[in-house]
Amino acid sequence: MLLDFDRLGAWRWGLIGVGTVVMLFLLLPIVFIAALSFGDSQWLVFPPPGWTLQWYQQLLTDPVWIDSLLTSAKVAVIVTVLSVALGLLASLGLARSTFFGKSALQAFFLTPMVLPVVVLAVALYAFFLKLGLTGTLTGFVIGHLIIALPFSIITIGNSLQSFDPALEDAAMICGAGPIEVKWRVTLPAIRLGLFAAAVFSFLISWDEVVLSIFMASPTLQTLPVLIWSTLRQDLTPVIAAASTLLVALTIVLMLLVSLLKRGTRS
Repeated sequence: MLLDFDRLGAWRWGLIGVGTVVMLFLLLPIVFIAALSFGDSQWLVFPPPGWTLQWYQQLLTDPVWIDSLLTSAKVAVIVTVLSVALGLLASLGLARSTFFGKSALQAFFLTPMVLPVVVLAVALYAFFLKLGLTGTLTGFVIGHLIIALPFSIITIGNSLQSFDPALEDAAMICGAGPIEVKWRVTLPAIRLGLFAAAVFSFLISWDEVVLSIFMASPTLQTLPVLIWSTLRQDLTPVIAAASTLLVALTIVLMLLVSLLKRGTRS
């Protein structure tokens, strides 16, 4: 018995060690980028010879970087609203209906998740080029919405599966109409799924670079596209500062999801 406990302890510490190595492997590059963004060298040198905030000041005062940042935020907000709204409607239809071809329709909704992004980007670029949507805000929104919508459908759909439809029937028996039932019973019950879908949709649009490269123009580009184009020309620490802001926003939103989930459980 003692030997069994020793083996369990060894396995536990072994798993902790492997988890620590994987965590460091994933997080150390982010830490390096954040450190470089505060270095006073005009090149990406690690470790930095000194510390400064000039690269963030340059980032936040350059109109080119500000325009790309605002474009990313605008596209991400619009995509978030549309993705949650359309994902909710699609999830309700799939969860509350039984019809021929339902499985095929579900697979179709999830196709952008398994299709290589570059293939989707080339196809959309060729299609949008004929419609005159390349280099436009509409083109960005449609392209980002296509890749964000499957995540909303999955997240909201999982919340609906754990929701008891009998609550809706009870509300209708008490005199509530279909819209009132959805607004006062269904939506509050799946609010965590809606919030998670919104966060995932925002982050997918906020971080997207491959599809955005095909949609961008000299006058309209998102922050990841500007980072990529600047990286090809110059290794300025401003790139590290912009990347750190992208990562920081992602971490903040994921922490909000975690806190909301913990608060809902408690």
